[in-house]
Amino acid sequence: MAERRFIDSRQEMETILREVGMGFLGLSDPSGVPYVVPLNYGYVDGRILFHCSLKGRKLDCIRAHPAVSFTVARQSRQVQPHYGDPCHIDSDSVICTGHARIVEELPEKAALLNEFNRCFQPDADDLSEARIRGCALVEIRLTEMTGRRELSKATTYWRWRF
Repeated sequence: MAERRFIDSRQEMETILREVGMGFLGLSDPSGVPYVVPLNYGYVDGRILFHCSLKGRKLDCIRAHPAVSFTVARQSRQVQPHYGDPCHIDSDSVICTGHARIVEELPEKAALLNEFNRCFQPDADDLSEARIRGCALVEIRLTEMTGRRELSKATTYWRWRF
């Protein structure tokens, strides 16, 4: 197998993270069992933001093991017939690693929830205090991103360390 040559660039991966609407968060539960959950998210300046219920397995996992993995992928074309050639599909993916924290302080939580909300609705008004108190906000500070683009049987690999 040929050695992978990574391009040290975050621009393409950040574009993919901003364009893909759903990702998969990889966690370890308190007993160390892997747990992966799909969720919508916002990407802002080296951080993944998401909101969730005030209680639940995700938050229990983060409290127990804040090191997480987060990945997104998209397929840009259908699988083409390959008749004995190596299978190929045009696609993009990004895998992020980092540390998650549950934001508890109300002023910071409000600012980040509004930032998250504006990832989807750039002109949105600030959220009410009742809505802010009614959900949890998690911030994942990324430590590394790796990405891959397959296009017309050519593969590009990216890496960025924060």
